[in-house]
Amino acid sequence: MDTKAKHTALIKAEAKRLGFLSCGISRAEFLEEEAPRLERWLKNNMQGAMSYMENHFDKRLDPTKLVDGARSVISVLLNYYPEETQPEGTYKISKYAYGQDYHHVIKGKLRQLQEFISAEIGEVQGRAFVDSAPVLDKAWAARSGLGWMGKHTNLLTQQLGSFYFIAELITDLDLEYDHPVTDHCGTCTACIDACPTQAIVQPYMVDGSKCISYFTIELREEIPAAVQGQFDDWIFGCDVCQDVCPWNRFSKPHSEPLFNPRPELLSLTKNDWEEISGEVFKKVFQKSAVKRTRYSGLQRNINFVKNPGG
Repeated sequence: MDTKAKHTALIKAEAKRLGFLSCGISRAEFLEEEAPRLERWLKNNMQGAMSYMENHFDKRLDPTKLVDGARSVISVLLNYYPEETQPEGTYKISKYAYGQDYHHVIKGKLRQLQEFISAEIGEVQGRAFVDSAPVLDKAWAARSGLGWMGKHTNLLTQQLGSFYFIAELITDLDLEYDHPVTDHCGTCTACIDACPTQAIVQPYMVDGSKCISYFTIELREEIPAAVQGQFDDWIFGCDVCQDVCPWNRFSKPHSEPLFNPRPELLSLTKNDWEEISGEVFKKVFQKSAVKRTRYSGLQRNINFVKNPGG
């Protein structure tokens, strides 16, 4: 086994040991196919108020602008599909936000992977990315053979569907590269048909400014009246396009204790949500991604959903 193959095998085995679902590697180079797609998306204002998406255009497409001498992008997936979901008939939050904020959980694991690489292979330049910099996670994961980009633009795998986080280590290490897998969406349009706000404007393109996740998390001002009555009880994020995807029949519960929800979360009724105090919000969502919308934002979302007629 040559050095490159040996290093690649070591890294993948350690990623597995750390609890990642899978690990794939691709050459760190300019994302030629994604460039016109991203440009078109921005030109059509599909980023809405997410003006940060307009920044660092070059860095989003070229990992060598993020890490000097970058040669490899190591992509990893971490499952977050919960054992138990919220009961029917209550206000809903995305499953990814049930437990502790994934940024911290994954960053910790990636740090361990980096330390392992340094210990086993030697001094290697690299940076870990978890949604924290202009990196096109899904594009890199797809290039690394971890899945294909579904029509809802989430990464899909035949074995496990799409309920997982994506993160990467960009490094100057020379490794063996994986190849993309084929698309298995076929003629299915379940996600497009089910989207409550018609945010999937065409297969493989989501208008971010129409997505329930955008309205309930990213948007700081008032939610436009035009989408009143279309949120289907979602108050933080939305899982509809993933819930209806046939490939998610194969989702299996995660085994990461930090992603387990606080018991209080699963027992909250609509009434409890409507009466939630700042104190309870702090307690239940202490380390959760839900904190991103703040207490006032959550109240705004609940009031918006509670009055479908405006």
